[in-house]
Amino acid sequence: MTASPTWDLDEDHEAFRASVRDFVDRQVRPVVDESERAGRPPAALLKEMGSAGLLGLAVPEEYGGGGGDMLAMIVLAEELARASGGIAVTALVTGYMAMPHISQFGTGEQRAHYLPGLISGEKIACIAVTEPGTGSNVAGITTRATADGGEFRLNGTKMFITNAGIADVFVVAARTAPDGHRGITTFLVDAGNPGLSLGQPLRKMGWHSSDTREVILNGCQVPATAVLGELNRGFHQIMAAFQLERILLAAMGLGHAAECLQAAISYAGDREVFGSPLLSFQAARHRLAALWVELEAAQLLTYRAAARLDSDHPGTAIAVAMAKYHAAIAANRIVDECVQIFGGSGFLEETPVARHFRDARVLRIGGGTDEIQLEVLAKGLGG
Repeated sequence: MTASPTWDLDEDHEAFRASVRDFVDRQVRPVVDESERAGRPPAALLKEMGSAGLLGLAVPEEYGGGGGDMLAMIVLAEELARASGGIAVTALVTGYMAMPHISQFGTGEQRAHYLPGLISGEKIACIAVTEPGTGSNVAGITTRATADGGEFRLNGTKMFITNAGIADVFVVAARTAPDGHRGITTFLVDAGNPGLSLGQPLRKMGWHSSDTREVILNGCQVPATAVLGELNRGFHQIMAAFQLERILLAAMGLGHAAECLQAAISYAGDREVFGSPLLSFQAARHRLAALWVELEAAQLLTYRAAARLDSDHPGTAIAVAMAKYHAAIAANRIVDECVQIFGGSGFLEETPVARHFRDARVLRIGGGTDEIQLEVLAKGLGG
């Protein structure tokens, strides 16, 4: 499956979008309010996603996955976000931000042990890299893993960890040598390890359907077989995985924006102002038309980034940074303008655009802030 030179989806991707949208309409939208109140999606929903083949697209078929391409993952992220950012990120973190570390860098035994349950949705994964004082600067993490015979002891604190409260396995980044990015290793830590504890769910502006917590590692003991990938090469593994994470977050922005724009157009056609539909006023029509252009531009950048990541294009890092930067900002602007179109109704929690307004804001922060993306682009200019 590939994007055409015009960046339109081919028949296979369009069919995949239709199937995902149908799944979202039937299985996801009915549980959004429940998930927002509970602070997490129903456990059954992740299993339903697994049964539908929606969690293993990034895993090669030889390991039991769907072997999908990047564009399919983008479509999945778009469609999930149209219903709920919190539910979307829950699924994307386990399936496409944590699980790829295991499928790409894990040993045969690690893959056999973890992948089947994660692909089916019976098990959930999270990735614990961010720390209270270290976000985008992955090389600056202070959590340490000290060799102790044939084992390692992990000590440190992770913050803002999505899925922490519902995860069965944690992909943990820890320092195993003092030399900056050359001294980081990733480990697989099972939930229930006596040295691993969790803070209370963090109260967030958005993503209310997503469980996010502090993770404390206090003498967390793991065997040497828990090392994921190469010793002291974790930084490079994390940075490689960041590319997929960033375009998935960009795609979530597309979903938020598309859902709100469609809702705003429908509302403007029905809402009467001074005896005429709001859409009959040029100011409203032009505002919506401009938002459509902005959404299309963000989508084109994101689809191009996905295609480049799939093909190992030398300009992948630049394309991903452009997509993440533009799509996150565009999504926030589009959703904000749609709230304005709704007027007072848009300020009510019962109106979905209010939830999308809250959920979209974190896209300019997570996976590398706007400023980090601009720094990547500045270096591409020779700055």
